[in-house]
Amino acid sequence: MSPSPETTTLDIEGMTCASCASFVQKSLARTPGVQSAVVNYATEKATIEYLPDLATPAALKEAVVQAGYGVVEQAPDTSAAERTEEIDRQKALAYQSIKRRFWVAAVLAAVIMPLSMLMLWPALMAQVNMQWLNYGLLLLTLPVLLFSGREFYVSAWNSFRHRTANMDTLIAIGTGAAFLYSVAATVVPGFFTSRGLMPEVYYDTTATIIALILLGKVLELRAKTRTSAAIRALMGLQSKTARVVRPNGEEVDLPIEQVQLGDVILVRPGEKVATDGHIIEGQSAIDEAMLTGESLPVDKKTGDPVFGATLNKTGSFRFRVTKVGADTMLAQIVRLVEDAQGSRAPIQRLADKVSAVFVPTVVVIALLTFAVWFAVSPAETRLPLALVNFVAVLIIACPCALGLATPTAIMVGTGKGAEHGVLIRNAEALEKAYQVNTVLLDKTGTITRGEPAVTEFLSSPGHDLSHLIALVAAVERSSEHPLAEAVVRYAEAQGISALPATGFRAIEGKGAAADVAGQPVLVGNRRLLADEGISLPSELNAQAERLLAQAQTVLYVAVGGQAVGLVAVADTVRDTSAAAIQRLQALGLEVVMMTGDNPQTAARVAQQVGIKRYFAEVLPQDKAGKVQELQAEGRVVAMVGDGINDAPALAQADIGLAIGSGTDVAMEAAGITLMRSDLHGVVTAIDLSRQTMRTIRQNLFFAFVYNTLGIPIAAGVLYPFFGVLLSPMLAAGAMALSSVSVLTNSLRLRGFRPAAYIK
Repeated sequence: MSPSPETTTLDIEGMTCASCASFVQKSLARTPGVQSAVVNYATEKATIEYLPDLATPAALKEAVVQAGYGVVEQAPDTSAAERTEEIDRQKALAYQSIKRRFWVAAVLAAVIMPLSMLMLWPALMAQVNMQWLNYGLLLLTLPVLLFSGREFYVSAWNSFRHRTANMDTLIAIGTGAAFLYSVAATVVPGFFTSRGLMPEVYYDTTATIIALILLGKVLELRAKTRTSAAIRALMGLQSKTARVVRPNGEEVDLPIEQVQLGDVILVRPGEKVATDGHIIEGQSAIDEAMLTGESLPVDKKTGDPVFGATLNKTGSFRFRVTKVGADTMLAQIVRLVEDAQGSRAPIQRLADKVSAVFVPTVVVIALLTFAVWFAVSPAETRLPLALVNFVAVLIIACPCALGLATPTAIMVGTGKGAEHGVLIRNAEALEKAYQVNTVLLDKTGTITRGEPAVTEFLSSPGHDLSHLIALVAAVERSSEHPLAEAVVRYAEAQGISALPATGFRAIEGKGAAADVAGQPVLVGNRRLLADEGISLPSELNAQAERLLAQAQTVLYVAVGGQAVGLVAVADTVRDTSAAAIQRLQALGLEVVMMTGDNPQTAARVAQQVGIKRYFAEVLPQDKAGKVQELQAEGRVVAMVGDGINDAPALAQADIGLAIGSGTDVAMEAAGITLMRSDLHGVVTAIDLSRQTMRTIRQNLFFAFVYNTLGIPIAAGVLYPFFGVLLSPMLAAGAMALSSVSVLTNSLRLRGFRPAAYIK
């Protein structure tokens, strides 16, 4: 039996455009044993799925190197935080380097440009030795090429050696052709004049193009850094140290890397929780907003889970460590966001196909442009005109905007989702959520709390209600039944302490009994009272019939052999469910409920939350069938659930959303995980997907339109109508602007506010 595929991620160096990413991806995909490879230009990462018996990490790195690019090396035991920190450090160095190159080019271009303008003034030309001026311009331009623009030419040469082409190929050919023509016109002007050609120089074009392209690169790097801010923010949440309590009571501050499973950690007010665990002593309110998006602190007591990076607000407590390092909730969230940012959305496929053939196509168009202009221009200007338009086509045709259109929006969108407690597994899930028109909600644990709660506590006339609650709580405190736990929680919430009880006994299938304050107390169903020969007063009987008609569970209370009270228990609707469902409907979505309960209970809950259509008495094994039923109606279905029996339905749906309090099985089957245990996360997920996909479509439209219009204009198609040609320098500015515009549009998503919280 062959081993199962493994997945690894490589940080790629040297990519300058989407064509680079496409070539690296092809090189990896051709490596024996590689099943799939995705290279993301925006994140500069390659995600590879491979068979370990046929391919090795070393072979994958070699494939990248053979393609002409580099791999950022990391030590095997490097943590995610250290890896991100090292990559950020290297990016910061690259940013400083490109800024220096830009400023050198900008300053020299600012000198070269006015000197070149002297040629436009015949009176000044008569006062200046043009031959010496051209040599001066050549000397000023050389540092721009050899220092500021060196990386373009090195990258273009490497691509040529590997029989491919990228954006740097276009820049190198364009600026190189203008520069070499200018050098020839400077050194041997007679060669041109003897053939009836004008010996013009384009040093200003060469220098200014390189300066403008570098300016675009500087702005692009700044913007790309901001798109991954969510990952760095999550990494920064991790506590650096932990106060570990030794078995002898000694407290020791240790680096978080040295904390081990089973350690006991002390957390004081105002401190961060170091890692994941369960409280063993004390209680507090903990701010979990960084993980769940929930603004209100969560009350925690002994036995409750706590998570690393959350903030302790009030009391002190001790907890036992259950997860460390890569297994913690924060690490899993970071990994999920990284995976989502590196994934590819189906909408990106067209851009990928275009990018793969883009550069060779542009070179062919540029050569055709040169040939046409050379053929139709007057003899003395044919070479300069052909050259200018040739360079303009090469420079304006940048595939960067196409390559950045989708991944940058996905990076910002998935990061923003994590901020609001919405974990998106991959870009495909994000795109699917955008297409949803029907939301199918499992009732228990999704619309409702998933646990019984007391809805009414009634006593017969003449009996003190508080005293009766204390008597019932005394009996139920010794029981492990979920209904008993609901009664105890209700008493505690009312501030009523249970009285001492003796002689407790559970009566299977009926209820429980005990002696409290010297009186026998019975709590259970109607059969328990009948077996004990206790009749129900007419007023309590009427109330019981009312509660049963509302599909609530009724517990009957007898004290001293007399029926004196009723307790109504039901799985209550979450406080936020009705408002969230209203928001979903406001987004134009049909909301459908599914439950295993009887039609009466289903109708009551549906009415409470404003749902018109529901499925009742659905068995666990039939839930996926209900999803198929809706899909057969032509609907795109989002299934929301939290239990193991929801997993098949989550997988069957077009997009599954698992409530964060649910099981790991449910989350594994879902495309989106909601960290908060309420339906506002569903609203946020769908609203975020819509805004992200809208941004992607805007980006792709802009990128395609830019190249569709820009290349013909640069080729001179408007010249016969308006007598205007596009300067290569304007082409360079437009090219830089295209990438920056796409990035800026994607960054608008950082201002996303969930519709769930907009009033």
